[in-house]
Amino acid sequence: MEVTTGVSALDTALVWGGAISILGGGTALWRLIRAAMHLFRRTSQFLDDWYGEEGRPGVPARPGVMERVSGMEERLGHVWHEVYPNNGSSLRDAVDQANERLALLCPDAEPCPPQPTAPPARPDDLASP
Repeated sequence: MEVTTGVSALDTALVWGGAISILGGGTALWRLIRAAMHLFRRTSQFLDDWYGEEGRPGVPARPGVMERVSGMEERLGHVWHEVYPNNGSSLRDAVDQANERLALLCPDAEPCPPQPTAPPARPDDLASP
């Protein structure tokens, strides 16, 4: 059953308009699907980086963000150990001892500003290991 308006020019315009609408809708749907796939790939890459990836033949394992941050905190703890005085076993203690010995060798040199009696407090999250 064919429905017509009785005006052939109008019927032709409606058929072409319907065809263009279907093509335009299909194009819009394709763009939407393509954008969703792009977003999915980016999210998947982010999650792979965040959680890390296990090793597989020919590809080494990649640690996740939390594992890497933990390693950085551990290394920073070692730096803190060397920067603050701790009864002789840190680099800071060695420098202070060298300065004291130098002051004994050169008593007429300008005195250094007074050293603080207590080192600044370490942040709670970097307590010594």
